[in-house]
Amino acid sequence: MQKAPSYTGLFVAMLVIGSWLTSIILLMQWQVNFANPLLYFFILLQMHLYTGLFITAHDAMHGTIAPNRKVNNLVGYICTFLYASFWYPQLYTKHHLHHSHVHTEVDPDYHEGGFWSWYVRFIRNYLSVWQIVIMAIVFNVLKLWIPQPNLLLFWVAPSLLSTLQLFYFGTYLPHKGEHDNQYHARSQSRNHVAAFFSCYFFGYHYEHHDSPGTPWWKLWQTPPPQANK
Repeated sequence: MQKAPSYTGLFVAMLVIGSWLTSIILLMQWQVNFANPLLYFFILLQMHLYTGLFITAHDAMHGTIAPNRKVNNLVGYICTFLYASFWYPQLYTKHHLHHSHVHTEVDPDYHEGGFWSWYVRFIRNYLSVWQIVIMAIVFNVLKLWIPQPNLLLFWVAPSLLSTLQLFYFGTYLPHKGEHDNQYHARSQSRNHVAAFFSCYFFGYHYEHHDSPGTPWWKLWQTPPPQANK
């Protein structure tokens, strides 16, 4: 009997998108008070949910959201737009260049430099003028109904912070330096709680390159590499 296609990935994607949407709607009307510790917790929560949006889009790039390709790509389009008005096909092309030419001059995610120079190059590779224009228009429209401090603290800041989270745990730590494996990648220590909160298990980066068809929520089940240097 033929196995029925699994839509678990779509359910997980909807859970991430729904959590982000619920959180940001509630926080847009939350009374900002810099003396309230919850403010900083909510910023970090939004950062983590923004990272989840991007990781979900990343899974779409590998076709693991849904068996239906149109549904899979639609989720990718939605997540990249909500994240920061990214154009999904551009990200798709560059990400697959990273997988096929990892640690080379063609790899858009690799740079032979320090953290900040690498980060700047990483952002410049993916940021476009049109993207900035769209975000500026959306920001100024939303300002008509939403207090500007809320937009800056819960919409702009978490998105920017999540780029650091994604870059540090998903690109810089796994690929910096030299490696003795075909993926030129290392993985963080096997601590599933730390791996989830740091970057949705994406710190298990060797495992991701070894099995790109494994969605983020199953990466913790993959066996650790024998040689992880």
